[in-house]
Amino acid sequence: MNVELLAFDSMGVRSMCTFVETDDVKITIDPGISLAPMRYGLPPHRLELDRLKELAKVITDRAKKSDLVVITHYHYDHHDLGDAIPFEVYEGKTVLLKDPEHNINKSQGDFRAPLFLGIIRERAKEIEAADGRIFTFGGTRLEFSKAVFHGSSSLLGYVIEVMVESDGKRVIHTSDVQGPIYEDQTEFPLRTKPDLVIADGPMTYMLGYRYSHENLEAALNNIRRLLKNGLKELVLDHHFMRHLNYQQYLKGVEEEFPEARVLTAAEYMGEENNLLEAKRRELYSSEGRR
Repeated sequence: MNVELLAFDSMGVRSMCTFVETDDVKITIDPGISLAPMRYGLPPHRLELDRLKELAKVITDRAKKSDLVVITHYHYDHHDLGDAIPFEVYEGKTVLLKDPEHNINKSQGDFRAPLFLGIIRERAKEIEAADGRIFTFGGTRLEFSKAVFHGSSSLLGYVIEVMVESDGKRVIHTSDVQGPIYEDQTEFPLRTKPDLVIADGPMTYMLGYRYSHENLEAALNNIRRLLKNGLKELVLDHHFMRHLNYQQYLKGVEEEFPEARVLTAAEYMGEENNLLEAKRRELYSSEGRR
């Protein structure tokens, strides 16, 4: 099984786009990409805009070559309305997605999901709601969790986690669990015992505002549970990489589990971390704008 982390916050954009290739099937998970419209009161820097274009091309290339596309929920950094990723990537594809009618918040259920489905329905070969289901393609097995909170509550809706299993290897993409915080977000990777988990880590850049200290404590405890359960490789990225000092929260975890690899998506791919959004103020300051 080949796993490529195509676009993530540690690479300079908002995304969790992942490409998985097995002997049976090529899969793109969440072919979306975006930038924070405002951060520190500033719009995206030109370096962020350039990076978005660069990684959008990478996502488009892999998605066009894929047999399956997975959509874990309907936020624009996880699916795209054609602004950065052309709808041609859905041509002839099987699309497995978050149920657009059940366990979904109002903005996604009333607007985003119907709009997206209306556009891809005439392009895709097949569209299936995947919540809690198992799909088999040759020797490759895709298992989806039930719908779980996007983060700490239902305010931002629900997501589905996905496991790809092939040749005795298991990889899980958690989508936006922001930790994971809760038991039902953690149950899926605990039960299935994957080799690699690609997770949306704690949302520490909003700590004390939209992400409580209790949320953080629960997330770190659940990360420890995953590692204690035998997980050897854990990617923590997305919301976690919007905070320049994210590493301070992992010191205890890394000391407790020195044999485990806990790393960012960029590090997993052998790249330097490039936290452009978190550095936006510095990028503008270096050009004389404050």
